[in-house]
Amino acid sequence: MKIDVPRVSDELELRNFHDIYDEEDSELEDCKVVDSIFENQTPGRVRLSNMVIKNCRFTNTDFQAIDMTDVIFENCDLSNANLSKSSIHRVIFNNSKLLGVNFAESSFGNVQFANCVLNMSAFGESKMEKVKFHESGLKSTDFYDCKLKKVEFQSCKLDGANFDQTPLKGIDISTSTFDTLTVAMNDLKGCKVSSYQAIQFAALLGLIIKD
Repeated sequence: MKIDVPRVSDELELRNFHDIYDEEDSELEDCKVVDSIFENQTPGRVRLSNMVIKNCRFTNTDFQAIDMTDVIFENCDLSNANLSKSSIHRVIFNNSKLLGVNFAESSFGNVQFANCVLNMSAFGESKMEKVKFHESGLKSTDFYDCKLKKVEFQSCKLDGANFDQTPLKGIDISTSTFDTLTVAMNDLKGCKVSSYQAIQFAALLGLIIKD
C-alpha cells in the first residue's frame, strides 16, 4: 500500500513548542522543534503544519481537536495526551510513545505509526484511510466502531485489542500477533489472517480442531 508521506521542507527554522502561546491562532508551521517539554498543557485548538518534532514530551497535554498536516514526530512521548476529535493527515509517528493516548472521533489520512508504543490508546469512532501500523505495540488498544479503509497492521502486537463494531474486510493482520481479540465473527469477514490465526479464531469460536 502506497501512503503519501509528509511534505516537509528541507530548510526549517528551529523553534520551541512553547512559542505556540505567542501565536494569535495557536499555530506552529514551517519549523523544527527539538527537545521541548510541553507536558500537562491546555493550549486550546492547535494547528501544526510543515514540521519536524523530535525528542519532545507532551504527556497529559490536552490537544483536543488538533489539526496536523505534514508533520513528522521522532522519538516523542505523547502518553495520556488527549487528541480526540482531531484531524491528522500526512503525519508520521516514528519510534514514539503514545501510551493511553485518546484519538477518539478523529480523522486519519496517510498516517504511519512505526516502532511506536500505542498500548491502551483509544481510536473509537475514528475514520482511517491509508493508515499503516508497523512493528508497533497495540495491546488493549480500542478500535471500537471505527471506519477502516486501506489500513495495515504489519508485525504488530495486537493482544487484547478491541475491534467491536468495526468491520475488518480487506484489513491484513496476518503478520501481527495476539492471544485474544475482541471482534464479532461477522466483522471478521474478508479479514486477511495467517493460517495460525485462523486456528486461533476457530478456538475462540469453540471449535475443536483435529488433524
